[in-house]
Amino acid sequence: MGQLEHPVGVMEIAGRSRPKRPSFLEGSLLLLLLLVTGALVALGLLYAQSRGQQLPLLLSRLRFSQEEKTPAAREPRAIKVSQDDQICTSPGCVIAAARILQNMDPSKAPCEDFYQYACGGWLRRQVVPETNSRYSIFDTLRDELEVTLKGVLESPSAKDRPAVRKAKALYRSCMDESVIEKRDSQPLLDVLEAVGGWPVATDRWTDAVGPGWELERQLATMNSQFNKRILIDLFIWSDDQNSSRHIIYIDQPTLGMPSRDYYIQKGSNEKVREAYLQFMALVAAMLRKDAGLPEDGHLVQADMAQVLELETRLANATAPQEERHDVTALYNRMEVRELQDKFPLKGFNWTLFIQSVLSSVKIKLLPDEEVVVYGAPYLQNLEDIIDAFSARTMQNYLVWRLVLDRISSLSQRYKNARANYRKALYGKTKEEARWRECVSYVNSNMESAVGSLYVKEAFSQDSKEAVRELVDKVREAFVETLDELSWMDKATKQKAQEKAMSIRVQIGYPNYILDKRNRRLDEEYSKLDFSEHRYFENGLQNLKAGAQRSLKKLRKKVDQNLWIIGAAVVNAFYSPNRNQIVFPAGILQPPFFSKEQPQALNFGGIGMVIGHEITHGFDDNGRNFDKNGNMLDWWSNFSAQRFQTRSECMVYQYGNYSWDLAEQQNVNGFSTLGENIADNGGVRQAYKAYLKWREEGGRDQQLPGLELTFEQIFFISYAQVWCGSYRPEFAVQSIKTDVHSPLKYRVLGSLQNLAAFANAFHCARGTPMHPLVRCRVW
Repeated sequence: MGQLEHPVGVMEIAGRSRPKRPSFLEGSLLLLLLLVTGALVALGLLYAQSRGQQLPLLLSRLRFSQEEKTPAAREPRAIKVSQDDQICTSPGCVIAAARILQNMDPSKAPCEDFYQYACGGWLRRQVVPETNSRYSIFDTLRDELEVTLKGVLESPSAKDRPAVRKAKALYRSCMDESVIEKRDSQPLLDVLEAVGGWPVATDRWTDAVGPGWELERQLATMNSQFNKRILIDLFIWSDDQNSSRHIIYIDQPTLGMPSRDYYIQKGSNEKVREAYLQFMALVAAMLRKDAGLPEDGHLVQADMAQVLELETRLANATAPQEERHDVTALYNRMEVRELQDKFPLKGFNWTLFIQSVLSSVKIKLLPDEEVVVYGAPYLQNLEDIIDAFSARTMQNYLVWRLVLDRISSLSQRYKNARANYRKALYGKTKEEARWRECVSYVNSNMESAVGSLYVKEAFSQDSKEAVRELVDKVREAFVETLDELSWMDKATKQKAQEKAMSIRVQIGYPNYILDKRNRRLDEEYSKLDFSEHRYFENGLQNLKAGAQRSLKKLRKKVDQNLWIIGAAVVNAFYSPNRNQIVFPAGILQPPFFSKEQPQALNFGGIGMVIGHEITHGFDDNGRNFDKNGNMLDWWSNFSAQRFQTRSECMVYQYGNYSWDLAEQQNVNGFSTLGENIADNGGVRQAYKAYLKWREEGGRDQQLPGLELTFEQIFFISYAQVWCGSYRPEFAVQSIKTDVHSPLKYRVLGSLQNLAAFANAFHCARGTPMHPLVRCRVW
């Protein structure tokens, strides 16, 4: 299902540097000279500062877990620099060395706090911008990517294909702020009329309702026309138990605020709740005034308080994130008639609701139509909620969720109305630059078209094959690692090997987006007809197109080769239903990957990402799916029980990390388990693959100014991918909503569990980075 796609990164990550154009060769050479000169100066200064800072040589007898035993007297192994490993002084190596030294803080002891050692320099130099809730290496890469996309979207060309012309038209409509300001709230008022009105912002709703208002049809309209799955989440995805077909899913919905905790818990959550209610009331009052109605503060406040009460009840009815990890327990397949019997919801007509949604794409329900219910506990609780609130409150809530979604498309005064709420929620004090907002919006809604522009402008074609070779090496390391595991029996290991070798790999971009003879790209957007002066309506087109693109899949066979993400993204994904890993073009750049940097950096960067995604196929969720993407138990009881035991070790480990920035809250070891397993497995496999590459004759390059072994550079490369800072408000939200551990604990947790790290930095047993107890799954 859609929620089961796994990003490796942290919420929003994207970027890459722009290549040189042959037509500007002279200028490019000058730019390169300036870059290298600057990097050399910075490198010299940093190197001078770090001279004499020796790594601690704390040699001791190391105690390993059962699967990592070595002779007690053996000294930690380090890859020594041989005469064949010459110091690399190419521009790529000099820039990489400068980057690494700038990000480090060599004054910190790596065995005490490796995150500060690897990222202390970055953390000291960087300040979270007022437009950001978090600032990390990923955000800097996203910023660079957006600069590239700004250039290609603003570049006029008479030779653009239809899909690209539409993307540029959408971008221009977003950038035309004068028209957006002039139109103000009128586009939204028109939409509200079309959906039956927003009771709080009209004086006609009570009389208009009568017997004609039906919850089923209202929910269906929000779903199929505006892609807003409110109250009941109905969507189409591949069947977990039969990955070749699509099926209807019914699940608990998302809420207006990012986490159910904001509605329920006290403390700082109360501040966010109050800001949310004020935001709702302010927007409703503004729309009443714009509609020519008299101000009625009492009515507005009373109506919106009822909406918040309804949403609070819904939040209480939803299951917490940590209770939804076992997909086998969530999955309940039944026919629609059984759905009606089990969840009548005070007369709610499931057939009418589902058929109303599907009618938008001219699909008829079958007499024995099946659905998969993921949110059974929620649906059981929903019945009393529907019975407790009036049609007015229900309509107020449904339309509020639509209004909330559309605020970004309105004039500045409506954006200003949400400023206090966003400050309470994210810690942001300023809106990001308009062009960045527009670039991000167009990329999110037309990812194939924008991806084609990005790849042509900024992606090195020969990277595909180089990364494919790394995938093969890391996958081979994973398979070899299976032999080390005493907790798995032979039969289960064989099935795990078969699944690993069956993983489909997608790298860079789908070829059709660059093929002008292939009309598929243009056909994806054939029904979109954007106006450069109607940004609001363009957004509505995108919402409807997105909803209907998904709904139309119901009667179609699953396309196993479909790309699940665009090319212009710094992220990577694993799909359990497809048993597929995807590495978009945006992530195939420094610090993750470059053909111009040493392999220690590539294995520590993109190699770790590859291992992370492979391991997702065997985490607490992915392990429930077989090599064909079907939910099938291929585990013996012996191996399954021991997987559970080892997972509990990791739950406990990460659950004991207390994050000072998030009001001393502990990391949720349950909800982050899948990502933690993937982080641990990913860095272990990438390191194993790197050692094997060296043993088989691979000659790496030493970076200038770094008195470090290749092993140490590998681990520093891995850690520096996760350098980043959070605002306190966003740290609190991340603890509640992010399935990834906070950045520093992604580094500390995984490396504390890896004996090879302690070997590389000669960490004495009992130091923080060489704990007495280690956790290991893969």
